[in-house]
Amino acid sequence: MIALDLRVRRGAFTLQLQSDISPGITGVVGPSGSGKSTLLATIAGLITLERGRIAVAGTVLTDTDARITVPVHQRRIGLVFQDGLLFPHLSGEANLRYGERLLPVSERRVSFARVVDLLRLQPLLARRPTSFSGGERQRLALGRALLASPRLLLLDEPLNAVDRPHRAEILAGLIAVRDELAIPMLYVSHDLGEVLRLTDDLLVLDQGRCLAQGGLAEVARNPAAAALLMDPVVTARWPLAVDPRTGM
Repeated sequence: MIALDLRVRRGAFTLQLQSDISPGITGVVGPSGSGKSTLLATIAGLITLERGRIAVAGTVLTDTDARITVPVHQRRIGLVFQDGLLFPHLSGEANLRYGERLLPVSERRVSFARVVDLLRLQPLLARRPTSFSGGERQRLALGRALLASPRLLLLDEPLNAVDRPHRAEILAGLIAVRDELAIPMLYVSHDLGEVLRLTDDLLVLDQGRCLAQGGLAEVARNPAAAALLMDPVVTARWPLAVDPRTGM
């Protein structure tokens, strides 16, 4: 369970959210500027709360009333962005092991061999990132995040820079991680079709507020959320647009 009760100011923008998010993968959707990336950065500890509380699996990461703020490197949260941010001077294997070596052996819950197998990374281990395709970079970045044995994985538009033929590779890897490793994830994307391939649970944001939360059918019953998801200006950003009323 991810328990959120937070308020964040970023210039003129305010994100205010109170939500309990179930384990599994939750898709975070909404128009540009709605607060999706701000939400992920706040949970990761990269943005300071004005007030509030964040807890993951019963562990309090931030509580402004109790003056608790767990440092970013101690939160055990994996992050994967649009660009995998790999180390260009290291091999694929060395990039992967970077996430693993930050943890004592006793705290490693995900094995190197299993991640390599799940994400089909064997051909990348001896190569350097400069020779990788966009899909290969993102698969390796996902593997590196998993080897840090995170209590939560945050994915911010991880397929945005990947060409469409290679997106299926990443989605297949994420589905394998979801089904086998059971690591909770928040998945931000403008592509509703992409999100629904991974999960039926949605958190719909608009102007820093939660419009609706739950399964697709539940979200579609909310007039404001359904109107937002069907807005042509928004759905134009989704290459695989899905009608929220039908899931098709």
